[in-house]
Amino acid sequence: MTTTRKLTMAQAISEAIAQEMARDPDVFVLGEDIGKYGGIFGATGGLLEKFGKDRIMDTPISETAFIGTAIGAAAEGMRPIAEIMFVDFFGVCMDMIYNHMAKNTYMAGGNIRLPMVLMAATGGGYNDAAQHSQCLWSTFAHMPGMKVVVPSNAYDAKGLMMQAIRDDNPVMFLFHKGIMGLPWMSYFEGSTTDVPTEAYAIPFGQARVVREGSDVTIVTLSQMVQKAVLAANELAGEGISAEIVDLRTLVPLDRATVLQSVRKTGRLLVADEDYLSFGLTGEIAALIAENLDSVVLKAPVRRLAVPDVPIPFSRPLEQFVIPQVQHIATAARQLMNARRPEGALA
Repeated sequence: MTTTRKLTMAQAISEAIAQEMARDPDVFVLGEDIGKYGGIFGATGGLLEKFGKDRIMDTPISETAFIGTAIGAAAEGMRPIAEIMFVDFFGVCMDMIYNHMAKNTYMAGGNIRLPMVLMAATGGGYNDAAQHSQCLWSTFAHMPGMKVVVPSNAYDAKGLMMQAIRDDNPVMFLFHKGIMGLPWMSYFEGSTTDVPTEAYAIPFGQARVVREGSDVTIVTLSQMVQKAVLAANELAGEGISAEIVDLRTLVPLDRATVLQSVRKTGRLLVADEDYLSFGLTGEIAALIAENLDSVVLKAPVRRLAVPDVPIPFSRPLEQFVIPQVQHIATAARQLMNARRPEGALA
């Protein structure tokens, strides 16, 4: 019999790591403030007390060094989990991430494998300004050689983390700060969910239909899932039925579920907290454009994302550039009122 209890996303991630560390002695964690502090967003809370300093390793502020250490350990058969405190800091260690973590298996002709997880905090909404508030998951999804995982709730976070640790390829595991369930940061209640005490893994590349609908498809991920649910509740009161697709992973990407949903509704809104240009919203829009032989659109595709500007420190400006519940609801209403694109298949 499966036993569940409500966990925050931070608790779920920490539990997943703990259960995998207990199962596999080759799993260890390293990064800044991941030990006694438990990670500044709680993802490694309680692990030091359970596993000690030999497996929970606090590092200096040296991202290039400890990510390089994790790559080397993975190449030798261990399963390291390295944490970059903020995903924005990837710039100081990009050579290790993209030229080594992502490419070394390919460069070695498949003769080595790199079973490692690189996790990082993403997202804004709490006035931490331009260097601590980005998402950037599309940046990593654009670079071949890494799987990219972005959970939206505690249940998914545990199952996806377990899958990430067990995967024989490098995985970017990106959690949004605003849904970790921290007491000092407001977050969306939908991210705290019933989580089984038992171990379980969620396969990559399987999107989840969070809410079924018939009028418009909203494709999204991470914290934007909770915003989309609130928008859908508002729209339902107006007679608009919104279907919400949570992608869960960008690499691999579940294109089939997106296409199936848009075939049903005929309308697509892509909502993302990453930047607008050259990102997730464009990829999903292109997917629909390339399948117009089997998708009948009732309105042009709409995209909501952060405009191509740094995330502002000012609260009103930050709330303006990051899509909010009302932005999603308004865009869905506009889709319902839009005409079929000229030349679209009947």
